Amino acid sequence: METALKRILDGIAPVDRTREADGQAHLDNLTKPVGSLGRLESLALQLYLIQGGQPPEADPMRVYTVAGDHGVNAEGVSPYPQEVTRQMVLNFLADGAGINVLAKTVGAELFVVDAGCCGGAFDDHPALIQAKVAPGTANLAEGPAMTREQCLQALLLGVSLADRAHSDGVRVLGTGDMGISNTTPSTALYSAFLGLDPAGLTGPGAGLAPKVIPAKTAVIRRGLEANGEAIRSGDPVEILAALGGFEIATLAGLILGGAKNHQLVCVDGFISTAAYLSAWKIHPAVKDYCLLSHASAEPGYSAVIKALGVEPYLQLGFRLGEGTGAACAMFLVRSAANIFNQMATFASAGVSESR
Repeated sequence: METALKRILDGIAPVDRTREADGQAHLDNLTKPVGSLGRLESLALQLYLIQGGQPPEADPMRVYTVAGDHGVNAEGVSPYPQEVTRQMVLNFLADGAGINVLAKTVGAELFVVDAGCCGGAFDDHPALIQAKVAPGTANLAEGPAMTREQCLQALLLGVSLADRAHSDGVRVLGTGDMGISNTTPSTALYSAFLGLDPAGLTGPGAGLAPKVIPAKTAVIRRGLEANGEAIRSGDPVEILAALGGFEIATLAGLILGGAKNHQLVCVDGFISTAAYLSAWKIHPAVKDYCLLSHASAEPGYSAVIKALGVEPYLQLGFRLGEGTGAACAMFLVRSAANIFNQMATFASAGVSESR
C-alpha cells in the first residue's frame, strides 16, 4: 500500500499557471467592469486551470458522504450514542437527510460510503458503497486510532472513489461525512498539524452541553499526549493514523485522488477540512484543486482557516456535515462555469469598453 500511495502522489502536480493569463483575459473581456463578479471570477479561473485551459465544465457533480465510527465516543465526547452513525447511513439511503435534499436540489449524484461503521454489512443499496476498513477506530485518547496499514487502506479507498467518479465523467466532487464523535479526532488533527491549543478549538460538535466541553478538551489533550511520538515524527500519514478516523482518512484520499484526476473538490465543513488539511500535509499541491465550501459554525473553525490562509466561500452558520455545505457551493461552481462560457464579450455584444 505504501508503494501504491507513492505512485498516486507522484501523479499529483500543481495546475499549469502558464494558462492563467489567457483565462483572466477572457474573464476581463466579458461585459462587466473588471473583477465585478468577485470570487465567482476567481472560481471560474480555478476551474479553467484545473481543466487544462478548456472552457470549464461543472457537470457531472458527485458528493461522497463517508461514514465511520470512533472509539473515542466511549469518553462521552458526544451527546449521541454511537449507533446513530449507522442509523443515519440508513436515513441517507432512504433519502431522508439534509444532504439528500441539497444534492438533489443542486443536481449532484450522492453516494454513501461505509468506511468504518460499527456492526456488520448493510443491506445492498445502489447508492451505498460498502468498503469497511474496520468496525470503528480504537480510542485515540489511549493510543493510535488506526494502524498505519488501516490508514493507508482508507486513503486508497478515497482515491478509488475519485477514480470511480472520474471514469464516470464527474468533473466536480463534494466531500461529506457521518460519524458520531468525529469533531474530536478532527480537533486533534488541527492541534497536531497546526500547533493550535485544543482549548481554543474544541466545540460542541453535535450539541454537547457547554459544561461538558472542558472534559472533551481534556480528552483531546490526552490523545495528543498518548500519540506524541507519531506527532513528533512529522509524518502526516502517521499523524492521521494516530488521531483520525476511517471517514476522515477516506476523504483525505478522495481529495488526493481528485487532485490526481484534475477534478475540483468542494470541501465541506469542520470534519472535511480536517481531511483537507491531512491531504495537504501529504501533498501540498492539492490546494490548487480544492475550495472550502463554507465556514463551519464550530467555534474553533475561524482559527483553523486563519492558520490555513484559505477563505471559505459561504457563511451560512452550518454545522451539520454530511456534505451539505459542499452541495451548496456546487451552485457557485456551476454559476462560475456558466459565467465564463455564456456571458458575451464586449466585441460580441457591441458594447463599448471602458476608456
